[in-house]
Amino acid sequence: MVAENKTKATKQSPTAFINSIEDTQQRADAKKVAAMMRKATGARATMWGSSMVGFGHYHYKYASGKDGDFMLTGFAPRKQALTIYIMTGFDGFKSLMEKLGKYKTGKSCLYIKRLTDIDAKILERLIVDSVKVMRKKYETK
Repeated sequence: MVAENKTKATKQSPTAFINSIEDTQQRADAKKVAAMMRKATGARATMWGSSMVGFGHYHYKYASGKDGDFMLTGFAPRKQALTIYIMTGFDGFKSLMEKLGKYKTGKSCLYIKRLTDIDAKILERLIVDSVKVMRKKYETK
């Protein structure tokens, strides 16, 4: 039996979640990032788990037989940073990353303290380009 993905889309309201962010700057940043992601995907926000806001979704299938659905892109406001999910990872985006500003990365996570630390137009381009790559590689909605 193949283990299921623990993080799934929920019926929780993304708008209510974003509006509940206590830090006013982080809430404003989340609203701006949400607008970028909606524009990039053409999809409405969906909550994934209790604290991730996702846009669009794709279906993956591994050689092991495990398959599932996950967001095309999304974000999670965390105490340390605003985590932005760039599902392609960053390998194909070296020139954009060099122009982005102050950030840290994980495998598919971009960590920023606040939007004023980065170039928002470059972030928007990164989101748009990563969504295009995902749509070429996977079955998406």
